[in-house]
Amino acid sequence: MASWESFDRNRRLTEDLTERTLTSIASEYGKLMYLASLRDLASGVYRHEGLEALYSPDSVRESLLQAHREVCGRILEMPLAMQEEDLRGCWRGFDSDSEELIENWKESEAYRTLMPFGLPDYMRTLFCSNIETLLAILEGDCVTNQPIS
Repeated sequence: MASWESFDRNRRLTEDLTERTLTSIASEYGKLMYLASLRDLASGVYRHEGLEALYSPDSVRESLLQAHREVCGRILEMPLAMQEEDLRGCWRGFDSDSEELIENWKESEAYRTLMPFGLPDYMRTLFCSNIETLLAILEGDCVTNQPIS
């Protein structure tokens, strides 16, 4: 009986996370940024006070890591043109202009922190390569005065 209760609790936790939180974020890159922001970079521990008030911290951490991996996987499965459109949509919510965003991402390589821990090397390489390609495309659009958003 305890395993059914645990299963039901984990199902509700997953539904809370996906239906109440992640569905309100329009872009996959936006979801990726949100989930990455819930992780302490030094320890790798995910925290979400709202969910932790309802569920065990270990279950919340596990669900957040799983969601982070799933979102990253969905992004990597997208064709590059769709990733470009999704990233553009995500960036519309930023206060910085396009040139500044591109330069900051290129210089700091902050996009590397968006990946969930434990990603295989080939997926990490693909993710970074895709982002670097997208930044080059977006930078080219800025040079030709095409708006990013």
